[in-house]
Amino acid sequence: MMSYANRPEYLTVDDYLLKEAESILKHEYVDGWVRGMTGGTLRHNAVAGNCFVALANRLRGNPCRPFNSDTKLRVAHDGATRFYYPDLQVVCESNDFRSVYQDRPILIIEVLSPATRRYDLDEKMTSYLAIPSLQSYIVLEQHQPIAILMRRTVNGFVRETIQGLNSQIDFPFLTSSLPMDEIYEGIEFTPECVQEAEETYSP
Repeated sequence: MMSYANRPEYLTVDDYLLKEAESILKHEYVDGWVRGMTGGTLRHNAVAGNCFVALANRLRGNPCRPFNSDTKLRVAHDGATRFYYPDLQVVCESNDFRSVYQDRPILIIEVLSPATRRYDLDEKMTSYLAIPSLQSYIVLEQHQPIAILMRRTVNGFVRETIQGLNSQIDFPFLTSSLPMDEIYEGIEFTPECVQEAEETYSP
């Protein structure tokens, strides 16, 4: 989602949720370790915002609804607990609206950044694909119209690459689709997917 900053800190889940509720900054929680997050670039936020608006319009009147990066996602797997802030998640079976996180997304979208790329394609992908409700995980390049899609099938998740403004991402589980030209509306691309430097996470 966004760039990571500061050194990680070890906390229990309860302590993390308590501190996060009082914090003006966002922090992710990975098996006890807490890491701070900084804001994304304007391009990053524009791509994520385009996705949110497009899906919100398509899902109006539908029990499924999108949540932006202000909503935490809890991933509980193999006795470990993680909390992330996906750029976008679509949830059909929501937690109680007094909750501060979701548990059962059917779709997760992350916009790749130089500082978070390896987390989105490795650590987060592994965590997200372990969520029983998840049907698709999508990572979007922000400098070129390219989407990497992990789609659930009867034989497990299958990876697809979707490229070009004339393409679209289909969501049969939502009976909808998301055109790439809507995802990248108003985005100026950089040559050969050049990525500007950002702050990096320091372990």
